Amino acid sequence: MIARVWSCSVYGIEAYRVEVEVDISPGFPGFSVVGLPDIAVKESRDRVKAAINNAGFSFPFKKITVNLAPADIRKEGPYFDLPIAIAILKAMGFVTGEGIEDLIISGELSLDGRVKGIKGALSMALAAERTSSPGMILPEENAAEAAAVQGIDIYGVKSLPQVIEFLNGQLYIPPKRVEIGEVLRPEDCYQLDFSDVKGQAHVKRALEVAAAGGHNVLMLGPPGSGKSMLAKRIPTILPSMTLEEAVSTTRIHSIMGLIPPGQPLITTRPFRAPHHTISDAGLIGGGQIPMPGEVSLAHNGVLFLDELPEFKRNVLEVLRQPMEDGTVTIARASMSVSFPTRIILIGACNPCPCGYYNDLLRECTCSPLEIKRYLSKLSGPLLDRIDIHIEVPSVRYKELTGEGLTEPSAAIRGKVEKARERQRARFKNQAIFCNAQMNPKQLRRYCPISEDSKRLLEVAITKFGMSARAYDRILKVARSIADLEGEEETGPHHISEALQYRSLDREYRL
Repeated sequence: MIARVWSCSVYGIEAYRVEVEVDISPGFPGFSVVGLPDIAVKESRDRVKAAINNAGFSFPFKKITVNLAPADIRKEGPYFDLPIAIAILKAMGFVTGEGIEDLIISGELSLDGRVKGIKGALSMALAAERTSSPGMILPEENAAEAAAVQGIDIYGVKSLPQVIEFLNGQLYIPPKRVEIGEVLRPEDCYQLDFSDVKGQAHVKRALEVAAAGGHNVLMLGPPGSGKSMLAKRIPTILPSMTLEEAVSTTRIHSIMGLIPPGQPLITTRPFRAPHHTISDAGLIGGGQIPMPGEVSLAHNGVLFLDELPEFKRNVLEVLRQPMEDGTVTIARASMSVSFPTRIILIGACNPCPCGYYNDLLRECTCSPLEIKRYLSKLSGPLLDRIDIHIEVPSVRYKELTGEGLTEPSAAIRGKVEKARERQRARFKNQAIFCNAQMNPKQLRRYCPISEDSKRLLEVAITKFGMSARAYDRILKVARSIADLEGEEETGPHHISEALQYRSLDREYRL
């Protein structure tokens, strides 16, 4: 007796349909799984057998062959426990309902027949929509996440007997519904706020410009000046996530099993702050089976690298492609996987080993050679990809104790969203979303500058020896400043402010 059901497997962050075929025939009792299964899939034999017996059904004492097609792609994870069990029970005649061949079934089984949650449910739902499947049977804790994909019915289940009753028409399970408008409703769900930061008005302005244009930032300042405090509040001034951004971000977190149960989508900008001991594989992704790293988990959000020179040189250098292209490709002998990496990189470091170079309150004890060696850990190509370099000085006592009101995150976010609206209108027919993503051709088209601005740039670039990439970064930042001010043209005063945000090209040339 042969039975077939559909399931899904995940490849990188993409999912594809898998046909689960079960053949039960007379012969020496055995249970084999073919179709390039990994160890977790092979172990499903024991879980499926125990779950069927403990759910009140008798496991067949015959020769059982399970085929997972297509057979040339490796199958990974416990996704196939539930579909294999359903296919076996269907072959035995316990499942008689019609339409089961059209549904996609996925889930992990416990030994007592309970259906446990899986990773990558959102990617599976997108694959089901892409292949015009009418519905999916998933663990209940993953149903809300998958239901964010409109157009297919998602049925959340708790146990194997419940699935059998549903498929036989003995039990009605309503499809899970998610109101996308409610999920994406703009709410101030952050507990941090820019109004908590005392002083540092010029740094807040630089971060406002960075948020408006999606620019990378490097903050230099002595210990205790507030660099980490400022970085943690950057997500609070970024624009609200669109549905497309929420889905693409949630897919990555879903693959890693980081979605809270019952939460349909991640609707707040991610903020990732890995320790400086992280490996290059941990940062950009990798492993024998390629998985996303911190830079992909920060997709559509902020990646914060504190104490930047303390990171290993090779770890920082692997950031260059993700920062430039917005994707990272991890190649292995049997597969090549791409993960999205559209991030705002925020780096923070001291200006010297002791931390007090150029500080007005404490004297630096480092020699010029030590300072140069310390900052040389940040390569020129990496710094060229960071649009804004800003100094964060120590906060004076009067600023710490001052009672003056500072601008809250909500007010700054309002200005940032208006600037992003101008950019969305400007790039309506382009494959980019903010100024930082412009290529040279788009830069020439959308950032024309006057003769006065050209002369200003010529003097600055000649004097400080800036690279061609630094020139492009200055124009992009100037365009973001103009967008914040609601001006169509990039003027000399916008260029002047953008030049102020290249500290490492000016003060730190020793």
